[in-house]
This record gives sequence, structure tokens and C-alpha cells, in this order.
Amino acid sequence: MSVFCPGETKPHSGYRHEALLWHGSDEFLDAAVPFVLEGVAGGQPVMVAVVEPRLALLQDALDGRGTSVRFVDMAVLGRNPARIIAAWRDFIEEQGPEPGPMRGIGEPIWAGRRPEELQECQLHEALLNQAIEPEVPLWLLCPYDAEALDPGVLGESWRSHPSGHGSEWVDSASYGGSHHVGELFGMPLPEPETLAPRIMFDRHDLGMLRGVVSRLAGSCDVAPRAAADLVLAVHEIASNSVIHGGGGGVLRWWSSPDAVVVEVRDLGHITDPMVGRVPPSPQGAGGRGLWLTNQLCDLVQVRSGTWGTCVRIHHWR
Repeated sequence: MSVFCPGETKPHSGYRHEALLWHGSDEFLDAAVPFVLEGVAGGQPVMVAVVEPRLALLQDALDGRGTSVRFVDMAVLGRNPARIIAAWRDFIEEQGPEPGPMRGIGEPIWAGRRPEELQECQLHEALLNQAIEPEVPLWLLCPYDAEALDPGVLGESWRSHPSGHGSEWVDSASYGGSHHVGELFGMPLPEPETLAPRIMFDRHDLGMLRGVVSRLAGSCDVAPRAAADLVLAVHEIASNSVIHGGGGGVLRWWSSPDAVVVEVRDLGHITDPMVGRVPPSPQGAGGRGLWLTNQLCDLVQVRSGTWGTCVRIHHWR
């Protein structure tokens, strides 16, 4: 597959968010190398955020021609997918108040991600369509390994990208837009496979909740620093429930061989699915607790609808 022609720089005046479904490393490079070189040739800022071994493969294939390109290991940046949008926004803001055309390659979904991570990556991909204004001239290409990823994941990529590349470039017939974001954000999370203890709480119980989470972390051999982060994160979310969620909520917790999970539910309704994914405004009234939680924890899942709000915090063991 040869999707891009390196000798033909394609100007773009607005935001483009496209999927790239590729088969084998050669096909990935056949698309990614010309895409990057076109940007470099046109003097466009380029950021590439993919996982190994593709990060090294692309650097090697550029053979010194991409010295101006910013390379980021997505396994680090995207460990918690909720941190990725802020990185793209920072990249845009660094170009000044009226940036010219920019390019990016971002790979939030790769083979081996946990099911919970995939859920958040799919929400992230859908949110990218409204996280960046249409007039911002960023051309963002999102690679999907068509040989290693489940067909359902590949199908979902067409719902979250207005267009994409398989055997050829096409507009997506199943692109869901903001309606798709609403569906994903408003869908309750699946129930845990094991029985989860629960405690109802109000504003008088926050200290008790911190003790519960601290003992849970200790019983699961969570490292002291990570345990402290988990306790602080749960305190922040439970405090949000007290202030914004009807005065209190329900705490649940469970563990598995590879994760410790703590969940806070309340009767509040979050209307902004971007909450916690971008730094809160200094003038804003909220959002700090979820932003902090995303910086502290491995994975944070937020879902909200007329039924209430659920925040599920994961620590990987």
C-alpha cells in the first residue's frame, strides 16, 4: 500500500483525523514515512507518538531525514489514555496563536492492551473529534494493526474517525461524531466478575474511606508511593461526590491478579465527557479532582448519564 506521495505536500487548512489500517511493518512504513517526510518538506511541525517496535522502525526508515520530528513513546504517554489529548493540545499551542499546518501520528490502541484500556482508548479516539477545533490545521493519522487487533476494534475505528485508509482512502460510512461520544460516555461500565464490597458514604466519612483504601492497598502489596496516590485519588473523587453528586455516594473495591480497582458512584450527572482529560481552567469551578486522578493513576474510567456517575480507578499490579 502506498497512501502518500512524498514528493507531493498536501496543504491542509483544518483539522483532519484519520485512521490507518495496516498489515505488516512494511505497509505501516509505506504510509508513515511519506506522511512524515511530506510534513518535513513543507516545514510543518510533526509529532509521532507510537509504540515500539514501530517507533524505532520509523526512526530508522527516516534515516536522518526527520531530525525536526518529535518522537514520543506512546506506551509511556498513553499508559493512561486520558493523558493523550492534553499532549496533542500542548503540541498545537507550542506553535503559537495562529499555527500553520501540523502533522501527527498517534497510536493509542495496540495489541496487548487490557479490555479496560481499549474501552478508554476508544472513548479517547471519539473525543479527539471534538477536542480540537475544526479550524486547527492538524492532520492526525492513527495507525491500527489490522493483523493483530480484533475485528471489533478495527470496526470501532471507523466509528471514531471521519475518514481512513485501508486498501484505499475512504470516508467512513459509520462515523458516529458527537452522538457516538454520548453513547460511549453514557454507557454503564460492566460489572466486576467477583463480588465487590461496598460502603455508602457522606461528607462525614471521607477519613474512613481513606483508611479503607489504604488497607486495601496494603493487603494487595501496592508500593507505598502508588498506595498514597490511590488514597489521594479516591479522596478527590469521593469529595466530588459530596459536593456535586448529591452529598455522598457508594464506594466499591475489588482486586485481580493484575489490578486493584476502586470505584465511586453517586447520583450526579457529568455533562462534559472531556472532564479530567485537559487541565482545568484557573477560573473554572471544577474538574481538578478528575484531572489530578488521571495524573496519579494507571487508568481512570468515567461514565455518566441520567442514572448517575461512576468513576472507576485502576492500579496495575
